[in-house]
Amino acid sequence: MMREINVVCREMDCGNPVSESRGPLIEDGRRGVRLHRCSGDESSIRQCGITGGRPGFCDGEYYHHVICSESVRLVDGAGLCSGRVEVKSNQSWASVCEADFDRQDAEVVCGELGCGAPAALQGGLYGGGVGQSWDKEFQCKGKESLLLDCDTSDRENNTCLPGNAVGLTCSEPDDVRLVGGGSRCAGGVEWYDQGEWRTVGAADWKRRDVAAVVCRQLGCGSTVSELLGNTTRGIRVSCSGFESSLRECRRSYDLHPGLTVICSDLLVQPDIFLTDPMGGVFRGHQGPEMFRGYNFTITCSTQPQYPGGSFHLTFTGSNRTQTQPAVNHSAAFLFPAADYSHQGNYRCVYDNYVFSHNFSSESELFSLTITGN
Repeated sequence: MMREINVVCREMDCGNPVSESRGPLIEDGRRGVRLHRCSGDESSIRQCGITGGRPGFCDGEYYHHVICSESVRLVDGAGLCSGRVEVKSNQSWASVCEADFDRQDAEVVCGELGCGAPAALQGGLYGGGVGQSWDKEFQCKGKESLLLDCDTSDRENNTCLPGNAVGLTCSEPDDVRLVGGGSRCAGGVEWYDQGEWRTVGAADWKRRDVAAVVCRQLGCGSTVSELLGNTTRGIRVSCSGFESSLRECRRSYDLHPGLTVICSDLLVQPDIFLTDPMGGVFRGHQGPEMFRGYNFTITCSTQPQYPGGSFHLTFTGSNRTQTQPAVNHSAAFLFPAADYSHQGNYRCVYDNYVFSHNFSSESELFSLTITGN
């Protein structure tokens, strides 16, 4: 229903959609209109299609309760959790100047809109804004429920440069998870809805689109595989595949096959660190430095997700690569005597064959300097 909710909030001039809940029509004796489909761009809910062409009694169906943000919104973004920050002032919307907005203010806005933590904050990111500008500086502490609950102060110089309307990107809400796969990026899809985790399923011809949205929302890369399992009662989701999160997709509550998804970023990032039993390493201005002639060891390790696998230690100084099997989820690479040829950047690459696919994950770069002094 998120597209329909978008239209409702826009028609009522009430900001961005925050949440939607439902109740049974038949118990309340209400008459209902069953909407066929909205694109999300309509200015009025009356412009959306109605099943059967006219209102009627929806036997056994649900009415929808909508919550909109009311006084703050993000516009011209890629989804519900990104865009230019605008505040409602005197029944019209005003852009917020970058200089009047900081990360604590952003935390309040993201929370008010039902999104995750702030991910990016930049002036002009989603356009410079049109019309009036908000004339106050926000002074949020980060814990307020609403942006307009925050303290404000007059702007010091009372100017806001054109094109500096603040753009905000929040992370997607933490309401989707994958369970039973040994990784946050693999398993059965569940959605936190109305106070409980519910199984998510999809029609066979929609499973790839739904899986793509799940992997994108979780920050888990792209889809590797998607499977339909046992039929259960939960949430059936239908996506186009381009949405930022599942709450932008259509959903219904009925029996459906549960969906299991495996994403490409299955393996956690491995760690890389250096040890020197002879005490030849010291902290230099540019990072760790090793005395020439001393031996040292570079160790690769990862969290215990899956057994087996192997580590590759790559060295950019000579394009060399050494490989060892992962024993107890780690591997140690010994260098008997340091010389200038060992100076450069090292990286651990962890490979494993899981769920009938090859997966790989890289550590951060580790830079080592060799000195003779």
